[in-house]
Amino acid sequence: MTIDAIRKAIDADPANAAWAKRGEGPLFVADPAARIAIIGQAPGQKAQASGIPWDDASGAKLMLWLGVTEDQFRDPSLFAILPMDFYYPGKGTSGDLPPRRDFAPRWHPPILGQLSGIRLTLLVGKYAQDHYLVASTRSNLTETVRAFREYLPDVFPVVHPSPLNFRWQARNPWFETDLVPALRAAVADAIV
Repeated sequence: MTIDAIRKAIDADPANAAWAKRGEGPLFVADPAARIAIIGQAPGQKAQASGIPWDDASGAKLMLWLGVTEDQFRDPSLFAILPMDFYYPGKGTSGDLPPRRDFAPRWHPPILGQLSGIRLTLLVGKYAQDHYLVASTRSNLTETVRAFREYLPDVFPVVHPSPLNFRWQARNPWFETDLVPALRAAVADAIV
């Protein structure tokens, strides 16, 4: 099945009818030539409205961490963007609702099967890390991210770049001093 056929199947799935009814298609970027897969949680409200993944302050911060321009980040031959759910899940009492649990297990495998050029997978946040690292996550998100070198060269876990994570970043200065330079080097190696 091609990526276009997968996209149509996702759009036609009855579980996604509410978004289809509003004219909102599944929000992901996938090209067989992509070198880096970014797997996050779910599109934010602004990204869902614009139809552009990571089209918000979190996306700007992520590009900064990666050390890439927006043109590079938006190049599908460089970056595939596969959230754990391809639709904005709505607001909860303390932020956005989590991605649907059954979504990524159903739709990621056929898409990733088309991405033969992936050299690095970036796991952004707890949902992606819990799903893809399964038994190899540490006691919490911070410890998993701190152990990033143990997952290299294929996988790189990071926290979500949300502006709401400023307290976490302030409590963990090693993220900027140790992890971000290593992340930029891994990205540069993967996109050459």
